[in-house]
Amino acid sequence: MNPTALPRIATGIQELDNILGGGLPSGRMYLVQGAPGTGKTTLALSFMLEGARLGESGAYITLSETEEELRASAASHGWSLDGLCIHEARSAGRDGAEDGRNDRYTLFHPAEVELAGFTRDILDALERTNPVRVVVDSLSELRLLAADPLRYRRQLLLLKQFFAGRRTTVLLLDESAIDAADFAMESLVHGVLRLDRFWAELSDARYRLRVVKMRGVCFRGGYHEFTIETGGLAIYPRLRVADHRKDFAQEQASSGIPELDSLLGGGLDRGSSTLVIGPTGSGKSVLATQLAVAAAARGEHVAFFAFDEVLDAYFTRGDGLQMGLREHFRSGRIAVRQIDPSEMTAWQFASAVLRAAEHDQARLIVIDSLNGYLSAMAEERDLDLALHELFGCLSQLGVMTVGTLVRHGFLGERAAPTVDVSYLGDTVVLLSPFEARGEVRKALSVIKRRRGAHEHTIHELHIGPTGLRVGEALRTFHGVLTGVPRVLGGEGSQPEDDEPGDE
Repeated sequence: MNPTALPRIATGIQELDNILGGGLPSGRMYLVQGAPGTGKTTLALSFMLEGARLGESGAYITLSETEEELRASAASHGWSLDGLCIHEARSAGRDGAEDGRNDRYTLFHPAEVELAGFTRDILDALERTNPVRVVVDSLSELRLLAADPLRYRRQLLLLKQFFAGRRTTVLLLDESAIDAADFAMESLVHGVLRLDRFWAELSDARYRLRVVKMRGVCFRGGYHEFTIETGGLAIYPRLRVADHRKDFAQEQASSGIPELDSLLGGGLDRGSSTLVIGPTGSGKSVLATQLAVAAAARGEHVAFFAFDEVLDAYFTRGDGLQMGLREHFRSGRIAVRQIDPSEMTAWQFASAVLRAAEHDQARLIVIDSLNGYLSAMAEERDLDLALHELFGCLSQLGVMTVGTLVRHGFLGERAAPTVDVSYLGDTVVLLSPFEARGEVRKALSVIKRRRGAHEHTIHELHIGPTGLRVGEALRTFHGVLTGVPRVLGGEGSQPEDDEPGDE
């Protein structure tokens, strides 16, 4: 079925509408499942308030909360429910018991009578208001009253038959539970949204949403992370490379260091990803900052995401190396953002990066470091997929991406990383400390460049008061990458004496 042939109704959450390919098909009944505290009521209120904004009538049927509690919940998001019809469902059977009329319980099962009373009260309220949008919160009360799956299913069928032909879009909220009644419910509704909550180590609760089914709709499958913010749900859809594409010139950009450009075969390729790999203290952040400053000097916008260091450390180091980082930051050409991986999910971070590229027009994205980004992932199986999709989207937009990656181990030691993502880089630059003349020096080499040729020689990297400098090729040394090289006979370059202040 062509999804564009179905009239749609907005949910009030733009990202959810995008996941659904344009919103919910109107005039249908939907199930929103989730444990208590996963945002079901917040989603439903967004749905109702969007209808009010569009001038559509709505009715919120609450079975588990009072109207006062619902209004308080809305007020916590800065919302007002004035003008929205809120109905607290009551059981006619329960009212009869209160005034002493218990004779109705002599012929029928008490659950049958009380459940019918609840259902009749709901339908009477809907007939009076004739709404376009309806929320029933929650079905858990009906399930408890029904006492068995068959009686519960009958009441759900009654609701469905009532709404048939009325062009009413209905959200049924329900707590998650895997039993026969849930499967019966899912078979009756047009679509199912499931909200989950889980905990990652040393972080707050995290949430994700999944479209379990949606008849006649080409929706975006998989899990989509979200947060519950003041003002509603903030959803971060799973990335798809095909959704982010832009024409751009296939050209190279200078690193600001001619010798490094020569090693790279001319510079960084537009739309490419570059990984700068090395152990702690090898100069990864300094090199990444150099690439950012070079882009800003060309008048391009740069987005710098810092995981491992506080922002003052970047600016102080930039001042000491006379790189001009602080000046570009003040001018707005370089935007530096501190990221706390324990407070931000991986897909939330990916959305922030894409926003920098698409909304802020950043032409270079720096992630320092990818180790910090990887630690934000809740489940290890998502690591490769998340980075692959993020790098792929940026590539399609013509954005250059630079990520630093810690290589554990120092001189002569090379511990295997927990997750190897080096294959994702179009270009890989390796920084290696080595010992020479009783000092620890730094070597730079380009391991691969997917889009063309590059130099294969190993050069010494100098970091001093005037910035970065790439020395001559270390041709008289063998085993530089082991950290403890030996000197070969013959002529060739040897490590240079450091300039004053080199580190």
